[in-house]
Amino acid sequence: MQGLLPRDERELRVDQAADRLSYLVLSFGLLGLVAWRSLVNDEAPWDLLALVVVAGAAGTAYRLAQRAVSGRWLLVALTTTGIALVVGAAIVLSLRG
Repeated sequence: MQGLLPRDERELRVDQAADRLSYLVLSFGLLGLVAWRSLVNDEAPWDLLALVVVAGAAGTAYRLAQRAVSGRWLLVALTTTGIALVVGAAIVLSLRG
């Protein structure tokens, strides 16, 4: 459904930038809550962490479905995922140790 007035490219770019900023604030806010729950409250925050991971996976799946993934983007995504897995494993091992 379109609005009453046609939208220009600048408006679309602003909307996309606002959505990106909102996603970053939401994701890092949830990660902060995950850290707080686990370190201060000594709770298992898997529900919030799963929400962050599922949101990232949904965005990635959409990009892949739209064939909007470059080789550089894929390299950065895989590198980031690998680093996150290594850091996560190191934290889990250090807490068990």
